[in-house]
Amino acid sequence: MLFSASELTLWFGVSLLELLIFLTCGTATAVLVMLRLTGALTSSWLVLLAPLFVSDALNAYFCVIVLIRMYLYSMLRPGVLRTMWSTGVIALSFVFKFLLCRRLDDPGGLEFSAVLAPIFILLQMLMIRACHFKTGADLA
Repeated sequence: MLFSASELTLWFGVSLLELLIFLTCGTATAVLVMLRLTGALTSSWLVLLAPLFVSDALNAYFCVIVLIRMYLYSMLRPGVLRTMWSTGVIALSFVFKFLLCRRLDDPGGLEFSAVLAPIFILLQMLMIRACHFKTGADLA
């Protein structure tokens, strides 16, 4: 069963615009990686994964805009909490992508456990966040 958009925004703590940015940049990255694997491109992995880094930058910019708007509407506490969560997610995904680029450029350099460490931390954060939600069955 697939998740609805409202469930995704609730669990990940991001808006639909942020999800759209990530999906667009993820699609562009998938096309570039396929071109590299078929031999049509010979660029470095850092260049091929650049759209994902762009999505992180755009999501960070959007996060700052949301913080400023929530501050102007006198909702500072929820704004700061949302910004802290989004900044953590963006930082962990950035570190993972950077370590993945380093691993792909130099296969003997980093272990996969070191590359995947930010993903493990992110999954733990998502599990903790999911435990705080009330479902429809809990409310009845």
